[in-house]
Amino acid sequence: MKFGPLPLADAEGAIAAHSVRLPGGTLKKGTRLGAAEIARLGAAGIREVVAAQPEPGEIHEDEAARRLAAAVAGAHVRAEAAFTGRANLHAQAAGVLRLPGNGLDAFNGVHEAITLATLRDYSAVAAGDMVGTVKIIPYAVPAALVEAAAAAGRGAIEIAPFRLRRVAVLSTLLPGLADKVVAKTLAITRARLAPAGAEVIRHETLPHASASLCAALGRAVEAGAELVIVFGASAIADRNDVIPAALVAAGGTVLRLGMPVDPGNLLMLGHLGAVPVLGAPGCARSPKENGFDWILNRLLAGLEVTAGEIAGLGAGGLLTEIATRPQPRAETEAPEDGFAAVILAAGRSSRMGKGINKLLAEVGGRPVIRRVAEAALQSAARPVIVVTGHEAARVAAALEGLEVTLVHNAAYASGMASSLRKGIGAVPETAAGALVVLGDMPLVAPQLLDRLMAAHAPEAGRLIAVPVDGGQRGHPVLWSRRYFADLSALEGDVGARHVLAANADVVAEVAADGDGAFLDVDTPHLLAAARAAVAGPATEEDIAPAPVK
Repeated sequence: MKFGPLPLADAEGAIAAHSVRLPGGTLKKGTRLGAAEIARLGAAGIREVVAAQPEPGEIHEDEAARRLAAAVAGAHVRAEAAFTGRANLHAQAAGVLRLPGNGLDAFNGVHEAITLATLRDYSAVAAGDMVGTVKIIPYAVPAALVEAAAAAGRGAIEIAPFRLRRVAVLSTLLPGLADKVVAKTLAITRARLAPAGAEVIRHETLPHASASLCAALGRAVEAGAELVIVFGASAIADRNDVIPAALVAAGGTVLRLGMPVDPGNLLMLGHLGAVPVLGAPGCARSPKENGFDWILNRLLAGLEVTAGEIAGLGAGGLLTEIATRPQPRAETEAPEDGFAAVILAAGRSSRMGKGINKLLAEVGGRPVIRRVAEAALQSAARPVIVVTGHEAARVAAALEGLEVTLVHNAAYASGMASSLRKGIGAVPETAAGALVVLGDMPLVAPQLLDRLMAAHAPEAGRLIAVPVDGGQRGHPVLWSRRYFADLSALEGDVGARHVLAANADVVAEVAADGDGAFLDVDTPHLLAAARAAVAGPATEEDIAPAPVK
């Protein structure tokens, strides 16, 4: 192909290499120049044009792209019409993208003028998703190159449709694992399976013991499960641990324990007969993509996953910064500013009834929200941020005179997550993290807040701290800054339980004495209990609704 400036007299039949602005509209690049186009250029005072002239034996870019897209499109892949030297490839079925053999590299190695870009091998796709694109770089290419590339890349991209539909989920239990965590995990798993057209046909909770799990595995297979996922109450630490031992006792085999993908390191893959069994890592309780998704999607597509293939996932397997091996400066350059306290005080007190705002009810002669803010101020946390919403002016008045930062959440009715997002967004960038404090816990003590902050030890892998008594977790919770994105991504009226569950390895449990970490005043009964705990008088005025102005 000849390329360069041409006198207008010699340009007919050539292809404009660049767009040219002309009176009445732009002459776009790629336009084949005919008499009308040349006349417009001449009328504008242009005497030459940069253009490409195809030579004998060359194929126009659109026709070349069309032929090559048709060649590389394998099973369940559709080639779209070509335009401007490009032809896009789309999935005809939901499944996993496959790039078999070395067809992609062979195609791209034919000549720099011919290219094929695709999604990553084994990517999960939905029907209709674009999975690849053929692009011809010049305006025409030799027919011989097109034929060579078509032969090298024939069937280079295909879709393995999702096939497995029936999934059993087994959840083992230990004291301290909240029912809400198990329920949330099941909901997230159902959502993970939905794009593949799979569903949970059986969910069973059972003690975290090999004998119990052995029997449950058998029941799941008997129920017709094509895939079994086990969520352990404790992470798998060894092939002799509860989950792999139970699989072997049931007559199954453990193919691989551990994978070079983070999050997802502690995954187990095995089989019970022909049924794959996945021991889920803790990160699988979170909806964020992790190594569990990579293996799950392949299994749902009916693809064999070998131990060697899992071992080969290390390149690109670092999906997020590893929490227990933080980069030192990321956690230690801002220690002088310590931790902020974010007090959530935006709710509508719907469980109190009669229009009562629980945050303004008095306990020990002071409004609940003021007691909480004073406790935070007596701790080392700074700044103390209070997120307001419902009756914001009255809450602010109850805090008058205190050195707190008020942040208003206009969307408070959407649930706690929006208030958490507002509060986290107000934390100074120099803070190492934040204490998330519930505004309706009037017995919380500053000493507990200080102990939670003292428990933060990145070098020891302790990035989250929670108060615990008798196996029960309470509030507040201390969060390292690295989890702010996860907290800000929450939606609706939900807390951060599943974020805790997904990062169990970095949670430090801090002993809590008394009711301060557990008693919130959600109901009149609990408000009375708080008053009794501090011997505060309960008066009718304390809980009467404010007059309507």
